[in-house]
Amino acid sequence: MAGSTPLDPSSLAAPEDDRRLVEALRAGDERAFTELLERYHSTLVRLAMIYVADRAVAEEVVQETWLGVLQGIDRFEGRASLKTWIVRILLNRARTRRHREARSIPFSAFWNPEGDPGEPAVEPERFLPADHLKWPHHWNEFPDSWSGLEERLVAQETYAYIRQVIEALPPHQREVITLRDIEGWTAGEVCAALGISEGNQRVLLHRARSRVRRALEQYLSEQ
Repeated sequence: MAGSTPLDPSSLAAPEDDRRLVEALRAGDERAFTELLERYHSTLVRLAMIYVADRAVAEEVVQETWLGVLQGIDRFEGRASLKTWIVRILLNRARTRRHREARSIPFSAFWNPEGDPGEPAVEPERFLPADHLKWPHHWNEFPDSWSGLEERLVAQETYAYIRQVIEALPPHQREVITLRDIEGWTAGEVCAALGISEGNQRVLLHRARSRVRRALEQYLSEQ
């Protein structure tokens, strides 16, 4: 796959702010730990929820993660950003908890980027056939216009529905869309944290966004 060379996490060197926090944590500064909690706790809970059954267990996993951060901060080498390192600890804890509790994961959750034929962002039947005399491959059925729907898009019930759709995504897609579109991480940061190639990150994000858009389009058309 083009562009599938794994991103070297060392290319994402820890910034000066990371060094400040690391030094403060090693010195036992509670304010530095509080700062980390305020920055990343909610993100960690959202990621833990991908792997465990409920929020209470997710909170336990995050507490284990913070303990791991404090116990391992002396070994942090700064080859990746501090938040990347913390997320890796969280994912390891969450996946371990999932296996420990023998939570069933559907076979479809285990994504093979080489063997997966992929899925279209838009249903093929919404386009005219290739042999159409005038408009081959053009729209047969245009997407619904979302103009004038700004208020509905920001409405609490619509936002809640979008979150439900994201929560139903396969774990790999949910990880990527959570970090990219909810947490605002860059593609490079996501690749480094999840240990995936840049190409696979793009595929997962595209598929996750496509599923969310299709579900949202259907939801809005029914309102």
